[in-house]
Amino acid sequence: MTAPNPGRAAAQLPEQHAYFTRVNAGRFLATAHVGGGWNPDEQHIAPAFGLLAHALEDHINGELQLSRISYDILGVLPLAEVEIDVTTLRPGRSVRLMQARLIHNDRTAVIARAWFTQRYNTVNVAGSHISPIAGPETMDAWDPSTVWPGGFVHTLDVRRTQREPGRATVWLRTQTALIANKEVSTTARLLGLVDAANGMTPRTAPNEVAFPNIDLTVHLFREPRGDWIGCDTSVSFGASGLGVTESTLHDTYGPIGTAVQSLTVRPDPTGPVSS
Repeated sequence: MTAPNPGRAAAQLPEQHAYFTRVNAGRFLATAHVGGGWNPDEQHIAPAFGLLAHALEDHINGELQLSRISYDILGVLPLAEVEIDVTTLRPGRSVRLMQARLIHNDRTAVIARAWFTQRYNTVNVAGSHISPIAGPETMDAWDPSTVWPGGFVHTLDVRRTQREPGRATVWLRTQTALIANKEVSTTARLLGLVDAANGMTPRTAPNEVAFPNIDLTVHLFREPRGDWIGCDTSVSFGASGLGVTESTLHDTYGPIGTAVQSLTVRPDPTGPVSS
């Protein structure tokens, strides 16, 4: 992937108000709304993460709830057709480990592994030390396309309180469907936004330093509700090219979990961003 470039996305792509259109049971076509920030002609990985979460939940069929999902990015994806393969790694009635692979032209580009667990009534012991964040109605609108190119950022409604570069509280939502003409869970829809946290409060302008993430891990202690996902985010760069973006996750009812992204920080943004 190359450094940020405001070039146009592929004109021949479908323009439905969705990130993906369904080709058949396991194949999906990315639309122009998936265009990425490092290269608009390649996929922003956030919607693909939501698509994989939906595929895993669809396979579980409501039997269990998502506890943790971890994505590893093995390569970039063009704005093209992709295939999803779902397997069970650890079967069980109360705890189950699932894996989903996102494949393009027989090459696995993303692997998602998710733990699903049984639902129990724990209302009497529910609670968290994560402090709630101010709601989206208290924050100013922010246009991420002032920093990033690509179709994906143009689909986002963002509210942000920036404390300093690399430290901000951000609310995200979208009116763009994850899959055209298909209902998905709130969890899958919001997991299709969380990866954007890494670009919502850059420590350094992306035309000066490249800092793509190579993974994303989300832990949930409550199923999200509503249209908004809140990210209280901190970005850290080390001195040898390592970086971490950490976020506590919220909906408008309170905290719901955490997200962590590993970054590869590269001082030459004109070079390839991903192998």
